[in-house]
Amino acid sequence: MNDSTRVLIVGGGVGGLTLAQALHTAGVDVVVYEQDPTPQTRNQGYRIHIDPDGNAALGECLDPQVFDVLRRSSSVNGDLVTTFTSGLELVSALEFPGIPEEMVTAVDRNAFRRGLLTGLNEVVRFGRTVSDYRITESGRVRVEFAEGGSDEGDLLVGADGVGSVIRRRLLPNAVVEDFGLRCIYGRMTLTGSLDPDEFNRGLCWVTEGSTCGAGFGPVIFRTPEDGRPDYLMVTLCATPARLGVIDDELFGMSAQELWKLSTDVVSNWHPAIRDIYAHSDIDSFFPITFRISAPVDNWGPGPVTLLGDAIHTMPPTAGVGANTALADAATLAHEILSATKGEKSLTTAVADYQTVMLPRGQAAIGNSRRMAAQMFVD
Repeated sequence: MNDSTRVLIVGGGVGGLTLAQALHTAGVDVVVYEQDPTPQTRNQGYRIHIDPDGNAALGECLDPQVFDVLRRSSSVNGDLVTTFTSGLELVSALEFPGIPEEMVTAVDRNAFRRGLLTGLNEVVRFGRTVSDYRITESGRVRVEFAEGGSDEGDLLVGADGVGSVIRRRLLPNAVVEDFGLRCIYGRMTLTGSLDPDEFNRGLCWVTEGSTCGAGFGPVIFRTPEDGRPDYLMVTLCATPARLGVIDDELFGMSAQELWKLSTDVVSNWHPAIRDIYAHSDIDSFFPITFRISAPVDNWGPGPVTLLGDAIHTMPPTAGVGANTALADAATLAHEILSATKGEKSLTTAVADYQTVMLPRGQAAIGNSRRMAAQMFVD
């Protein structure tokens, strides 16, 4: 192994931490710079779906003990995905019986991030905002911090999400578009079983037509902890016109105002849906904009590359955003380790990664578009 290889990762989200786990376990000098001041995530959502590809990527990247931490802190596995009308008439139901208990299928975002931080205390630096980078005369990469100071490595990985600073610098012409939907996230603490029963068993989508729908997903922790109750994720997805407010107003609303807006939108839906909103945790509501990346051509390999939402942002309509980031992390880790073992140059390793990562990401974006077209229909 080339012990001098140093990897800088910008962004301590799902993909960045998974890559750091794989490299740190293999003995690579890796550091993660995360602008959040603490491990507690910003408002990005509550429940994340992990599919078989995501499980496989985690299995490749994580020490078995770390994977077990994730599994124990995850939700019990669901076995059903359903679609209903706003009057709770069943449209479709897909059952997934016999999911192995060792698989992770649904995770709480905060619990998942805490699990991925296991053993990385000396690797992840919180409260450090990378504001720029430059390639040095020797071919290494120097990053500059908004707080002052710098660091240097052999490879810089931008895993800093939809607003990626690294992408803007590396690919200034890359476009991230408004997908035309706003989502108001919330959650309801679970104190018993839900009615209808389908809401207890997995993801449910309730559609009002082409402009509005709501998604619901339970998180029932395998390992209960004080101060961490089970909950039902509650999401309302709609066009700005259907919500009846412009973005400046929407993103200036308090949690209580967002809860009230959501309850108003579903006021003529089935009483069971109205009841969920009525009993939701009012201070848990916040809005986000769904965005989607335009296609990006492969760029020349070098000491800077991208991962996850930083290069292929997509709406969560197909449930593959996090899984694509995990797959990126596994592929990039494999390539970097091949380089550290002398099997190829680091430049070739990055080129091989991008050859796999870019078409995979575009396929995932296409699936998200198609799924959205199926979910929002009259």
